[in-house]
Amino acid sequence: MSAGGTAPLLRIRGLRKAYRRGDQFVPVLEGIDLDVAAGDFVALMGPSGSGKSTLLNLVAGIDRPSAGTIEVRGVDIATLSQAELADWRAAQVGFVFQFYNLIPVLDALENVELPLLLTGLGARARRERARAALALVGLDDRASHRPAELSGGQQQRVAIARALVGDPSLIVADEPTGDLDRHTGEEVLALLERLVADLGKTIVMVTHDPKAAARARRLVHLEKGVLVDGGTV
Repeated sequence: MSAGGTAPLLRIRGLRKAYRRGDQFVPVLEGIDLDVAAGDFVALMGPSGSGKSTLLNLVAGIDRPSAGTIEVRGVDIATLSQAELADWRAAQVGFVFQFYNLIPVLDALENVELPLLLTGLGARARRERARAALALVGLDDRASHRPAELSGGQQQRVAIARALVGDPSLIVADEPTGDLDRHTGEEVLALLERLVADLGKTIVMVTHDPKAAARARRLVHLEKGVLVDGGTV
């Protein structure tokens, strides 16, 4: 339970992950316990090789743990089948990446609409939601622009709109300002803060930048696959 007595949105217990190399298993995460409350903005920091991106991928259902539980809104995603996990990701998780991962031949509106193709929404409803998401990030006037016609900061804002469009429970961001200059990065971080403050979104962000981490509400440190502070509350 969280400090306020309510169940956390994300609850991790005894999480372990190891990868096989030849005839050996190399541990990456060892016994992680972590709670994240709904509406929190958590920055995950640690040196290279500490397991930050591995933990983010496990939380997002991209990878599977070797042991332990990952509960999001009470659902242990480690127990889901591949098909169930794909449906869960589409409904519950929004992704923001360092290099945007936009489709070059699609315009901004089409890129934002992509996750909705996995839902039962009709074409008109998908377009309306995509336009609303672009408006939230201040890019409704760039809907017809392709990625090459947008600045790096604008591309990342399109990526954030794409992460928002399905109204996910959790947004995971992997170095979202790592490919941006300082000023543009600050604008993106301010947008993430507004998503938490104004929309009540929950964000887990991996970053190497202490200034980026300072914009989060809570800081979690990993060292050699072990959570050294900032875990359960």
